[in-house]
Amino acid sequence: MTDHAATPSETEKEPGLKTVVGASAAGTAFEWYDFFIFGSLTAVIARHFYADVGEAASYILALLTFGVGFVVRPLGALVFGWFGDQTGRKKTFLVTITLMGAATVGIGLLPDYDAIGIAAPILLIILRILQGFALGGEYGGAVIYVAEHSPAPRRGYLTGWIQTTAALGLIGALSVILATRAIVGEEAFNEWGWRIPFLLSFFLLVISLWIRLKLNESPAFKKMEAEGGARRAPFRESFAQWKNLKFVLLALFGTMIAQGAVWYCGYFYSRFFMERILKVEVSTVDMIMLALTVVSAFLYVFFGWLSDKVGRKPVMLFGMVLALLAFFPGFQALTRAANPALAEAQASAPVTVIADPATCALQFDPVGKTAFASSCDLAKTVLSNAGVSYSNVAAEPGSLARVRIGEVEVASVEGEGLAAAELTAAKADVEGRIKAALTAAGYPERADPERVDVPMVFVILLIFIVAATALYGPQAASLVELFPTRVRYTAMSLPYHVGTGWVGGLLPATSFALVAASGNIYFGLWYAVVFTAIAVVVTFFLMPETKGRDLDTIGQ
Repeated sequence: MTDHAATPSETEKEPGLKTVVGASAAGTAFEWYDFFIFGSLTAVIARHFYADVGEAASYILALLTFGVGFVVRPLGALVFGWFGDQTGRKKTFLVTITLMGAATVGIGLLPDYDAIGIAAPILLIILRILQGFALGGEYGGAVIYVAEHSPAPRRGYLTGWIQTTAALGLIGALSVILATRAIVGEEAFNEWGWRIPFLLSFFLLVISLWIRLKLNESPAFKKMEAEGGARRAPFRESFAQWKNLKFVLLALFGTMIAQGAVWYCGYFYSRFFMERILKVEVSTVDMIMLALTVVSAFLYVFFGWLSDKVGRKPVMLFGMVLALLAFFPGFQALTRAANPALAEAQASAPVTVIADPATCALQFDPVGKTAFASSCDLAKTVLSNAGVSYSNVAAEPGSLARVRIGEVEVASVEGEGLAAAELTAAKADVEGRIKAALTAAGYPERADPERVDVPMVFVILLIFIVAATALYGPQAASLVELFPTRVRYTAMSLPYHVGTGWVGGLLPATSFALVAASGNIYFGLWYAVVFTAIAVVVTFFLMPETKGRDLDTIGQ
């Protein structure tokens, strides 16, 4: 064993770079495919596994089940990071891909609530936890494996192919779902056909394992083993030694919090904004986002290549600064392009809620169970559901709330203390009068498909995607080049999954809460802007340039 490890090039044939990159990227794309299937089928899963709690509550419970996968990713990063630094890169990502595939197939085979009752959602959550746990270990293993095979001048370009796997996985998931719907029909798909995309993971798993089993351990890891590097403590060396911990913190606050904010704002919050706020048809949004995802697959590789020429730091800073400059004017332009009638109405007839602040609750109710009954709450509920931006003006304590739409004022009614039937009637009365005033002022109920400027929407969103890919493309090489071989898997995986899993995963819900609290449809962007601004400062002043580093000598 020692001789074999000491002279790997003499005893076994190393795979070519194309094989290394292709096998690593294919396996990682497969894991992203598995991860995105669940998110794409949330509404169907809600009906099958949370059938007894009502439509709104079942949907939010399915979303929370999806979110569990994000929450556990840092734990998977720690466990598999330690395993990868102790036993090798190849063994670890063979384990992660097997775990992800088994969990995904398990969801496809899992009986629903009607068959086994409460055990169904419990088992679903367990399988979702396994998915997130596996993904927490996959990314670090794949990018490290490719980076440790890559020559320094091409490291950004070659690891950029791993970065593009998230886009490829999403494209694959959407394509399989759309094809299955078309083949079996909508009714059959909602009844049993939704299981097919999950079950197909078995065949993808077999193919991915077959490809990866042909790979050898990375040269850097074998060299470390040959030089007596078996005695190591990844956790202690990564997080209890300042020489490594400072780079863990730099990776988190200088790169990863921006990655979570910029990537999830560009890909997920923009979609939510168009559907929920601008009321654009879902089919139109799907078409645009799928086209953007296809384009983005090439941008990751381009920016990885560019970082080999000019450096990781300037390319990633370009992405962060572009996002900071683009988010607020970009989303405002998105409103004008996707729903021009809404933009025109906001300019000509701005909406103001005049109410006693003490009677106004936070308009954020993800499960639809809160009874907003005060005169302020009744008015704001109508505006929030309509996606109308409004400002707040304080009124005299105890006064009845009213809504000013341009020059017209609509008085609300007080619903506190009313019986259920009376409260329902009061809500209907307020809603009817406010909506009539909004309509008269030009506020549209839905975006007019004939007025949606699809090319302009695509261009605006492409700016966000360019920012995200410029940051994400060189990121793998940058993270790998920060840490020594002994702790590389552990040290880089944790900040990656805290940034993407927690900062990014919580972005849509938190941004929506900020919109609901303020009444301003653009206020939720502050979540992404604040995290990105912090990362810009940290990266500019503290992050070292890592392009061209010798991976074997880092930390020596």
